[in-house]
Amino acid sequence: MTESPSYVLESGSPAGISRALLNAVRVETPVDGHLEALARASHDDLEPIRADEETGLAFWLNLYNAATQLLLEERPGLFESRIRFFRAAAITVAGVDLSLDDIEHGIIRGRKSKYGLGYLPRLEPTGLPAGYQLGRDPRIHFALNCGAASCPAIRFYEPETIDSTLEEATRTSLESTVEYDADRNRVVVPRVCLWFLGDFGGRSGIRSLLAAHELIPPDSSPKLRFASYDWTKARRMFLE
Repeated sequence: MTESPSYVLESGSPAGISRALLNAVRVETPVDGHLEALARASHDDLEPIRADEETGLAFWLNLYNAATQLLLEERPGLFESRIRFFRAAAITVAGVDLSLDDIEHGIIRGRKSKYGLGYLPRLEPTGLPAGYQLGRDPRIHFALNCGAASCPAIRFYEPETIDSTLEEATRTSLESTVEYDADRNRVVVPRVCLWFLGDFGGRSGIRSLLAAHELIPPDSSPKLRFASYDWTKARRMFLE
């Protein structure tokens, strides 16, 4: 007897399903079919997101942002305790319940702790094989939306254009938050740059990023100051 095709392959590519889920969240249409496809997917179904970094990154960024919005809608009280909110089961992939922390720190950041300024390994397993882990890209901190007012706007990520979309997300976020004071030789940057200092390559890496986006003069070395973070709950921050 011929084995029937998997649910995911009948419904579309894994990256396509994650994008469709995020769009369903945006326009407030049913999401159950997309959630079921992701939950029932086999590791073979999900091979494209392990084989190609861009495909994997697009998949997980869309999935994280969709899962956050669903968690805020279905269990809004959790947001009162950030520890509980980020550790709660948010979405199921290949039969594994994943929290927002699992997706961000266990997969997207390549199993790095959320503590220790981005330099320490994450000890907690996600439940998925190590092959799902990605290499660290500091631009993801301008793409992930955890439901707080200081989070960046939610965009849609496609494997073919993810580099340019991440660049745009980073540029937009930095331009709206960075404050450079030449007289005092200092620059105020988003708080996430401190929380994940190691992801950015340390303070020199942050300055290089700012210079690349023409927010500080080339070869300058201003003192870094880190803005406070507004944790006010803010749902549905989709880029129009």
